[in-house]
Amino acid sequence: MTKPFKSGFITIVGRPNVGKSTFLNQAIGEKVSIISDKIQTTRNRIQGILTSEDSQIVFIDTPGVHKPKHRLGDYMVDVSMRTLHDADVVLFFINANEGYGKGDQFIIDRLKTLDQPIYLVINKVDLINPDDLFPLIDQYKDKCEFEEIIPISALNGNNVQQLLDMVKQHLPEGPKYFDDEQYTDHSMRFMVSELIREKVLHHTEEEIPHSINVLVESMKEDDGKTLINATIVVERDSQKGIVIGKQGKMLKKIGSEARKDIEALIDDKIFLELWVKVQKDWRNKEAMLKQYGFDFDEY
Repeated sequence: MTKPFKSGFITIVGRPNVGKSTFLNQAIGEKVSIISDKIQTTRNRIQGILTSEDSQIVFIDTPGVHKPKHRLGDYMVDVSMRTLHDADVVLFFINANEGYGKGDQFIIDRLKTLDQPIYLVINKVDLINPDDLFPLIDQYKDKCEFEEIIPISALNGNNVQQLLDMVKQHLPEGPKYFDDEQYTDHSMRFMVSELIREKVLHHTEEEIPHSINVLVESMKEDDGKTLINATIVVERDSQKGIVIGKQGKMLKKIGSEARKDIEALIDDKIFLELWVKVQKDWRNKEAMLKQYGFDFDEY
């Protein structure tokens, strides 16, 4: 008898910097979501697709839930909260070396309204003493009706497969929503812009990361190479100076590192041209946010 094929949607939710994107990349085996030690790295709903012989799991990596300080922040929290109701299973991520915080309670209050199975995932357990794990579990176990509480290290892969096996049990029988070889639903332009943004996040000062956006203006084939023209948008002239760097050195470093990752992504040689543009207070201007691809109408 043929084993029934299962498919479904898993939402990953949690405060900023709890390792949701690291887990997604580890589970999929591909770089679907960018990684940074700066909080609030993920801004959009990132879908990653894991297909096996008997199942297809569609993961939704949401922006970290935080207290919004601008219109973009409102959008990010809305994305995180609304995707909860679309899921077959919810993975609530916490950071093992931070413990319980007010942001967690904000999420837990919303999780209590759901009928779906909810897993509490304690990530980054490699950063704490094993003796500290059980007191941490005690902090959370009665705050919500969790299906399971599972400690993992998304970075090292510890317990990730066990978590995937547990999640699969709750998936309904269903179709393949995506082709076998597809691991994300995002366009190549989006993936390229995110890889560039990741390098800016890595190399710039603390105040800059949340003020930047990357727009891929064009991607075209020419003489055996892919030519990519992209603009890094910042909010202030001083930020533009930091991104460009003395004699253009910072921008050159960002471009060089991004080029290597983009070539690995598209399996082709590229020529990458980067520009930096100031767009004052763009995170508070809804028309501009829509122009940049943040779809408020969907939420």
